[in-house]
Amino acid sequence: MLKKTPTPRHDFVKGLSYHGFHRVHYTVWDQNARKSNKDKNTLVCVHGVSRNGRDFDYLGQTMSEDYRVICPDLVGRGESDHLLSKEGYDYLQYNADMNALLARLDVPKVDWVGVSLGGIIGMFFAGLPQSPIRKLVVVDVGPSISRDSLVKIGEYIGRAPEFRSKIEMAAYMREIYSEFYPLTDDDMKHMIKHACKRTKQGKYRLKMDPAVGDAFRDSITVYDVDMWDIWDKISCPVLILRGENSSFFHRDTAEEMLTRGPQSTLVEVPMAGHTPTLRSNEQVKIVQEWLAQD
Repeated sequence: MLKKTPTPRHDFVKGLSYHGFHRVHYTVWDQNARKSNKDKNTLVCVHGVSRNGRDFDYLGQTMSEDYRVICPDLVGRGESDHLLSKEGYDYLQYNADMNALLARLDVPKVDWVGVSLGGIIGMFFAGLPQSPIRKLVVVDVGPSISRDSLVKIGEYIGRAPEFRSKIEMAAYMREIYSEFYPLTDDDMKHMIKHACKRTKQGKYRLKMDPAVGDAFRDSITVYDVDMWDIWDKISCPVLILRGENSSFFHRDTAEEMLTRGPQSTLVEVPMAGHTPTLRSNEQVKIVQEWLAQD
């Protein structure tokens, strides 16, 4: 269960696409808000392709004593704006928006926790010259992704119907996120609270632009995804968290990541599939202790 305090605050940064500006919402967890940004560590947490920044509430609340924790909603999700064209939902836009966010944070270095898509964005950033990422945590994703895994996600993303009740929505989410762990009843209530909104007709729908799913399906090619060239350019330390039962992030990929590229540590999370939710003391402690290492 989440503690009652601290409470998060919310802000927006403006991103720029071909069709104009859009707002990118982010949640801030910070118990030491009175301190200067220069006097504290900053942790940026970026969610998966169909999720939002409130997935990190447990992690952010737990780590906010030592960090200013920043949890954005990627454009088209959560409280962020929707784009005018589905073609904008791509890595170029996500990277540009996260760069605008880093500029707003005004710190020379950040630590980064990225779940699935958020981990891919983190790898892109960490592999660039003069990268601001000091340490990188990638959660259930690597530089090799099978086409079959992407097709499976493409079957549901952006295609959720409207629901007559939150009970119906919970049943749907338990099905498509069947590999999430932990996912208690309280976790599900939290997910629904921050992932859906009520329509004028009294039904419930997800806070995600359906065009995100269209763009995702359009991006799938006949080949597996190969990003080993990006992985090999990363110079910062990396923690690799893999769900023990993940059908998305294969064990052989994780093991190969240890043999090339950056200095890496692999931890398999028991009981979890795609993905570990970082909503338990055990999972958060893994991240917390690794980030604290010199």
